[in-house]
Amino acid sequence: MKKVAVIMGSDSDLPVVTGAIKQLKALDIPYEVRVISAHRTPHEAEQFASKARENGFGAIIAAAGKAAHLAGVIAAYTTLPVIGLPIKSSTMEGLDSLLSIVQMPSGVPVATVAIGGAQNAALLAAQILGVENDTIAEKLSKFKKDMAEKIKAKDKDLQNEIDSI
Repeated sequence: MKKVAVIMGSDSDLPVVTGAIKQLKALDIPYEVRVISAHRTPHEAEQFASKARENGFGAIIAAAGKAAHLAGVIAAYTTLPVIGLPIKSSTMEGLDSLLSIVQMPSGVPVATVAIGGAQNAALLAAQILGVENDTIAEKLSKFKKDMAEKIKAKDKDLQNEIDSI
């Protein structure tokens, strides 16, 4: 089974990235977590990205805040799908990160999730892997059915509460 790389520009991003890790664990998808900086360790970013496919990865989640160039740098050196995860920073509430990740030049695509959207980054990585892996696809299908059942139960509880008003 292909792995998902979860890389972050700084260890301070871990509280947000934890949402992706938990979701990958829940789906039994193997992953590796690394701190690699686009600006402070650019050689390591290049090496990691250029060897990611041969190292068994099928998708890469790149989390970064502020200038948030990590996803773009990784995407420049790999043909694997890269999912940018913008991290809320102290300056612009994460809008700077979102814009840095989503505004990629032609030829260097990066899929982008919401600011702090770690769970969706993991789910998108799982959907990418699920194209060729029926086990993952089945787990995603169950996840969606379970999610729908939870919403239906909440709606039923709400209806009961409204009836008692």
